[in-house]
Amino acid sequence: MAEKKIKVKLLSYNKNSIRTVTAAIRQCYSSDGAAKISRKVSSEKAKKLIQQIISSGHTSTIEHAVFTFAIEGVSRAMTHQLVRHRIASYSQQSQRYVKEGKLDYIIPPTVSRNKVALKVFNEAIIAANNSYQKLLELEIPAEDSRFLLPNAAETKIVMTMNARALMNFLKERMCVRAQWEIRVLAQEIYKIVYKVAPEIFKYAGPTCETEAICWQGKMHCGKKINKKKQKVEVRERI
Repeated sequence: MAEKKIKVKLLSYNKNSIRTVTAAIRQCYSSDGAAKISRKVSSEKAKKLIQQIISSGHTSTIEHAVFTFAIEGVSRAMTHQLVRHRIASYSQQSQRYVKEGKLDYIIPPTVSRNKVALKVFNEAIIAANNSYQKLLELEIPAEDSRFLLPNAAETKIVMTMNARALMNFLKERMCVRAQWEIRVLAQEIYKIVYKVAPEIFKYAGPTCETEAICWQGKMHCGKKINKKKQKVEVRERI
């Protein structure tokens, strides 16, 4: 079976997110209403305000920018990690109602690079799927037959996150210590959101690249960090 490629599509986002976030920032300090404030702020001023609030860590105002993604070609193992990011909404393909026919599954790179391991892996998946199909033939409900399906089973999921939750997701999951599949997903999401809202996401990513610190503490990867380095402009990482 050929390796499946993660697919991420931005289904929707508030296209005036920068102006919306700026209005929310200024609302905290203005007697005017947000609608009036948003008309007054120039694009250059908006960029500076967003940079200031992200640098200060007072990022509740960027929650007003919201993004929805369609995600395909990922494993159940990965989505079990993904849904741990709780400030989000998820709608996942159901194994109760969507019966598997020819089971699509995700093969880890470490397995695909090892011929012996790949043979063991594929045989186990095929055996599990054959047993699953036999249970269905015996009229065992799909919700019970699916107990045999592996974590490698391919799934599809829709995810909605606000910008603040996304910043946290990208900080943790673009880190080299993140599991490979969710790291690839984070990189794909970063490419998309940076393109549509660079004013916000130019500061996204692992803290070793954005803040010259490691949020993992003693669990760091060993990468050397310049302690004198200040928060930097975004650079090509992926």
